[in-house]
Amino acid sequence: MVADMFPGMADRVSRRPPKAEVEPEALTLDEAIAYAHGIVDRVLAAFPVVATIGLFSGGNDSVVVNHLFRARVDAIAHVNTGTGIPATTQHVRDVTAAWGLRLYELHPKHSYADLVLGRVLATRGPNAGIRPVWKGFPGPAGHRVMYRRLKDEPLQRLRGELLGGRGRGRNVVYLSGMRWAETDRRFRNAEEVDREGSLLWVCPIVHFTDAHMREYRARYRCQLPHEHAEHRLCTPGALPLNEVTAHLHMSGECLCGSFAKPGELDEITFFYPSVAERLRDLEKQVEAAGISACKWGQRPPGGRKSGGAGRLCAKCDGIDGQADLLAEWRETGLITPSQYDTFTSHDAA
Repeated sequence: MVADMFPGMADRVSRRPPKAEVEPEALTLDEAIAYAHGIVDRVLAAFPVVATIGLFSGGNDSVVVNHLFRARVDAIAHVNTGTGIPATTQHVRDVTAAWGLRLYELHPKHSYADLVLGRVLATRGPNAGIRPVWKGFPGPAGHRVMYRRLKDEPLQRLRGELLGGRGRGRNVVYLSGMRWAETDRRFRNAEEVDREGSLLWVCPIVHFTDAHMREYRARYRCQLPHEHAEHRLCTPGALPLNEVTAHLHMSGECLCGSFAKPGELDEITFFYPSVAERLRDLEKQVEAAGISACKWGQRPPGGRKSGGAGRLCAKCDGIDGQADLLAEWRETGLITPSQYDTFTSHDAA
């Protein structure tokens, strides 16, 4: 990809992504925007759709896709995982209100604290009602559990509510900001349309390069030398800015810690001390409960590199993290060898 380009220049991903339907062409930003709308047009023409929902985490890519499609979505969905930075959720609330859109603020059925304290028991299989689905702060292998419980389950629940009794053959569209240029994992696995039963995961800006994103932000985000309005919503068409992304370079909507980078909690402490205090209080509770994995984001030597990142977790990819307890659980009989293999296998979705 071109590192930097002048406005109006074309750019493309450097090679063909495995799940791209055709070889990506070099596109100007305007052509890339038109192509993004074309992706959504094709989906709406091919499937009976009950609702088109923009997924808004508060991150840099999700704000672009929702800004681009704010006139075409029926509502915005934000998963308030309960582990994140409240300023991000407030940003989503304020921006959605400014755009005049309905907001579905979703919450997980079980809290992050209950998960790490081992209070959430399995409901199916031989361990139903007996053993917890997880215990302790998660390492990379535990990320799959955290993603499903904190993010995927609320989104699946919303899908069911939107479909209601409309019968089979109806669909819900979720628009996400995943891009091939985002991470190696996104390059391997992202695609324009990923159908999951009645749920259509659509990535309209999947072909946007980093250069496209920089040009989009330069074009639509207010750069005037004045005192900016909150979230930089200085004009009706302005691209919002989440202060959390400016401070931490991530949306901060989920701090499960599975793939925390070294020093991340210190950064959070500096900008958002109350959030860090909450995590440290939870560390004390976990330690008091006699759970060995009692440090958030701890990264001991020999930690497992990856246990599979969730569909919407853009930055959770190939990062050394805290060693998980799965091998110990297998040896002590807390989980079966089959369950161990399931948890530690890579998530190809």
